[in-house]
Amino acid sequence: MPDGPNESDGLAATRSERIELALELLAHLEHDELELPAVIDRIETVTTDPTTTRDILDEAEKRGIIDRDGATIRTRRGGTFVRFESQVVTREGEFDCRRCGASISTGHFVRFEAGELGPFGSSCIRKVTGRE
Repeated sequence: MPDGPNESDGLAATRSERIELALELLAHLEHDELELPAVIDRIETVTTDPTTTRDILDEAEKRGIIDRDGATIRTRRGGTFVRFESQVVTREGEFDCRRCGASISTGHFVRFEAGELGPFGSSCIRKVTGRE
């Protein structure tokens, strides 16, 4: 059952799968410290449901993926980050960017153990993975 308006597009079938996918994304952030809005921007590529977003942040803290200090999120990733060469794949087609909603012809997808996240345009994939 989808959380929100764009969540029935096959991203992840269940709420628990979406949570796991978001946790993997948070575990792979490149920055050691981000403001809460930047973290939520990334989580919104998986879910736009506020309750699920809170659950993701709570679970990430519980699992030791992040530390929260007010509006600042510190990652505790231990050196992991998305490897573009092996974890990001591109596909040609007609897509809508998962982050900004723009129509794109080349979709970038991130492969995690919990599933695949995307599609993203070339700018948004860099923002989602923390490269920009």
